[in-house]
Amino acid sequence: MAELLPAAWTKVLLSWPGAGGEPHDPGVKGFADLVTRAAAELAGPVDVVAQSMGGVVAIGLALRYPEKVRRLILVATSGGIDVSALGGADWRADYEKEYPDAARWITAERPDHTEAIKHVIAPTLLLWSDDDSISPVSVGERLAELLPQSELRVIPGGGGHGFARERPHAVASRIAAHLR
Repeated sequence: MAELLPAAWTKVLLSWPGAGGEPHDPGVKGFADLVTRAAAELAGPVDVVAQSMGGVVAIGLALRYPEKVRRLILVATSGGIDVSALGGADWRADYEKEYPDAARWITAERPDHTEAIKHVIAPTLLLWSDDDSISPVSVGERLAELLPQSELRVIPGGGGHGFARERPHAVASRIAAHLR
């Protein structure tokens, strides 16, 4: 999807050590370490685009380093709020089966940004699929309520939790419009 955004835009793509098939890094023991690592890669202020688990890191960045985050685009994420209370399916068992070598903290740690999220000052675009069982639209609606400057856009036509990968043109066009 990053390739679909304007070529003149500088892009820094980050991976999360220990997540999925990414190699482990002994210096990364949880989400707080990912926030620190991401902040070190970013010369601020920047626009941060994050999906799923990356949204938890992005909210952490916006809270801990507000001077580095100009705008946020969050795609199908919990953002650090309880999705089970909003109808979200528990993804952990399936994730552990698919990625048996992934770092255990990924499924064990549950950052809670519910109270702090109201202090995020970055204008935020929330992009959701209308067919995501892990992070349903109700999660996007709750984040829109909690984030002071946010706008929720639901992309119809399904695609599930990985809809940004499945529908990159639809997602990239909305990101580009928001960042212009």
